[in-house]
Amino acid sequence: MARDRAEADARRWADLRLRLVSALILAPVAIAVVWLGGAVWIVLIALLAIGVACEWAQLCGSHPASLPGLVVLASMLAIAVAAARPTAWPALLVLVAGSGLTWAIAMLWPGGPSTRPVSLAAGVIYIGLPAIALIWLRLDDEAGLANVLFVLLIVWSSDVGAYTAGRLFGGPRLAPRISPSKTWSGAAGGLLAAVVVGYGAAMSFAPTTAVVGPAWRIALTAALLSVMSQLGDLLESFLKRRFGVKDSGRLIPGHGGLLDRLDGFLAAAPTAALLAVALGPGVVLWQ
Repeated sequence: MARDRAEADARRWADLRLRLVSALILAPVAIAVVWLGGAVWIVLIALLAIGVACEWAQLCGSHPASLPGLVVLASMLAIAVAAARPTAWPALLVLVAGSGLTWAIAMLWPGGPSTRPVSLAAGVIYIGLPAIALIWLRLDDEAGLANVLFVLLIVWSSDVGAYTAGRLFGGPRLAPRISPSKTWSGAAGGLLAAVVVGYGAAMSFAPTTAVVGPAWRIALTAALLSVMSQLGDLLESFLKRRFGVKDSGRLIPGHGGLLDRLDGFLAAAPTAALLAVALGPGVVLWQ
């Protein structure tokens, strides 16, 4: 009995080492690029969007090198270039145009509906909108660095907190039909970790952002982004079930594909951008 329990625990934590190693390698790189900002940040977002778009095209049954797949990839590049402008409207127009063009070409391409043209076109918005949000957020000279780092830390801490709490406490499933491995204890752990890390991050950014908002506002902002991140994770799990795959790819050890790793950002980044629009330029998200 004890041996069976030990083996079960070992399986439950089997991918933790790979996840930690991957995170230790990727996180410092991401933070360094965010810190540099400018063209370096835009190039990184463009490359990530193109990488995720490759996985999305394959999930939809369209090879990335086929014409419909190439249109999706070209749309990601055009979106990133357009998002480099001070206003987000040009990028949003490119987003809509890219989605419509993708649908039209996928419909006309030999084998048409078998490549899931609607899903392929929806992917342009699903991937492109967060790309616009992350680029646009960083363009703010006063609050851009703090805001993007805050989003990164919230999504990462929410993911780690949910994983750890879920493995430690288990319990009732959060959405068994979508993702059997996710639990309510994991969701609560992710939320708590995000609030704690978010408060610490806000206090750390105080010297460069002049004002630290009330504790309740920091907690509320962190909680909102954590919930959106977890919903983004659930949405990706739902999509993978619809496509009949376990992982979107195998690019990152312990994490699957890029889409598996960035799913939380796909929901949290647009939410953060909407908060930034409501607050106005030069204002941190939690203020």
